[in-house]
Amino acid sequence: MAEMLKLDNIHKTFNPGTINEKIALNGVNLTLNEGDFVTVIGGNGAGKSTTLNAIAGVWPIDSGKIYIGGDDVTKLSEHKRAKYLGRVFQDPMKGTAFDMTIEENLSIAYNKMRKRGLQPGISRADRDLFREKLSLLKMGLEDRMKEKVRLLSGGQRQALTLFMAVIAKPKLLLLDEHTAALDPSAAQKVLELTDYFADDENMCTMMITHNMKAALEHGNR
Repeated sequence: MAEMLKLDNIHKTFNPGTINEKIALNGVNLTLNEGDFVTVIGGNGAGKSTTLNAIAGVWPIDSGKIYIGGDDVTKLSEHKRAKYLGRVFQDPMKGTAFDMTIEENLSIAYNKMRKRGLQPGISRADRDLFREKLSLLKMGLEDRMKEKVRLLSGGQRQALTLFMAVIAKPKLLLLDEHTAALDPSAAQKVLELTDYFADDENMCTMMITHNMKAALEHGNR
């Protein structure tokens, strides 16, 4: 089975040598394979989001190595790591361009893995694909593709953000408390979609949650 993520003895200390020094990651080791779905649970300040930020390249780690899909990405910027991973944040406002249409948001997400050069707009083939895939959400968004994302509810927007994170088939899906800001029914729907997309693409997934029930029900580790 292919190795999708390897954290090799990674360390991160914030504000070193000051009164506010905080050791956040202290020799973390983790290996995830294709199809693994790992839930990460812990109290505030335990280092959960710090770990995801380290993987995504939000800032450099102090020491250790990070591999995604077998490639050493330790020195790569956040921008250059984006092609390897999809990410969904806690805030439904964060993952979309709110003043662009649904199909425009999907086009940006879909094309981040493809070298396109200068090409006109959204092709009919792309539009057909988006419509077909959006129907899987069972939210009627396939009939609202020209609407601005800001008109969607929090649950609809988070479902769309999740879909955008997986549409280009990344090697790794990072979920940072992605249902915490939703009402219970919307959260349940987004978790069902998370399972569906992870299974459908056999995607390596890492999900942070404060919900013990969700941590035990989802994933294999």
